[in-house]
Amino acid sequence: MIRVLLVDDHAVMRAGFRMILEASGEVEVVGEAGTGTDALAAAADLRPDVICMDVQMPDMDGIEATRRIVADVDTAVVIVTTFDRDDYLFQALSAGASGFVLKNAGPEELLHAVRVVAGGDALLAPEVTRRVIARFARTDSSTEPGPSAPRGAGSTTPTRERSRTAADAPATPMADLTEREAEVLRLVAHALSNAEIAQRLYIGEATVKTHVSNVLQKLGARDRVAAVVYAHRHGLV
Repeated sequence: MIRVLLVDDHAVMRAGFRMILEASGEVEVVGEAGTGTDALAAAADLRPDVICMDVQMPDMDGIEATRRIVADVDTAVVIVTTFDRDDYLFQALSAGASGFVLKNAGPEELLHAVRVVAGGDALLAPEVTRRVIARFARTDSSTEPGPSAPRGAGSTTPTRERSRTAADAPATPMADLTEREAEVLRLVAHALSNAEIAQRLYIGEATVKTHVSNVLQKLGARDRVAAVVYAHRHGLV
């Protein structure tokens, strides 16, 4: 069971999310909070696997709450908001959110987001992915950033991959990837989790994790979001 904390200042919204997630049989909603401050206390006390976090709330917004929770608690945060705004999107990624989903998404999309980030992956709503790519492109037009420091070469169990900044556009050519790694990257860019990729390719999930780790290292990408941007910019998807 995936243990989830719901954070939203509207009780009706929390009730709807609870109904959607628990109906799957895969999720246990272990707590709720209506403010950013309450979210900090609940996260520290309950240690959920995933937090579904609203943005606009009393006393502390969801962006600041995310920043503090990511710094203090090993919990993945999915921003779930009504507001399709670039400032919220990029501030959330900078704060360490693992996902960004709009409230007009269907129930399956919300559940999928929770599954993905619970598995240590990252996910962006399809309607905002293009804007992330465009931001990388604008950065590249003024100055070409170098790749981030590579991950440890021997790691086969990557840590939770979170987006920190929008300055991690990798520049390593696709030729450095093996055929299988390119295939895995393509599926990552289609927002598939490691478990889903394993099913699609008929390989073990541990093998997928190894491929993802190798892809991130070769691209110099800090996280899966940067790798997805790379895949789009280079015509892989």
